[in-house]
Amino acid sequence: MKKLVVYFSAQGRTKKMAETIASEQGADIVEILPKVPYKKEDLNWMNSSSRTSVEMNDPSSRPEMEDIKCNIGDYDEIYLGFPIWWYTAPHIIHTFLEKYDFSGKTIKVFATSGGSGFGSTVRVLQNSAPKAKISEYSMNGKLC
Repeated sequence: MKKLVVYFSAQGRTKKMAETIASEQGADIVEILPKVPYKKEDLNWMNSSSRTSVEMNDPSSRPEMEDIKCNIGDYDEIYLGFPIWWYTAPHIIHTFLEKYDFSGKTIKVFATSGGSGFGSTVRVLQNSAPKAKISEYSMNGKLC
């Protein structure tokens, strides 16, 4: 079974976890890169006008991303990592899931968080990849 770790990391914490999982799973690894990188001020959740606040307040928001530098079709199992924003996955994760064909794929999501859990994240993401099997992945029974 060929494995891939795909991650989005705004500040580096999720990247470190993705590297650990890739090493443990013997998986290839690739980063989700936004077409317009996030700046520090974009990530200020206390500012209702910040880029992330505006994106997360619009359920239809799909930030543009660079193309992934591998063929998703070559992989059976995908570990998908991201930080939890506003109690769910950043909308760029929906961009990723809607951009590629995940029919028949197993997707295991992992997340870094300052305190909140997955909540309904898996159910919400399932809508963006309805032909994949999405489940939570945790290390030692906890969010990363």
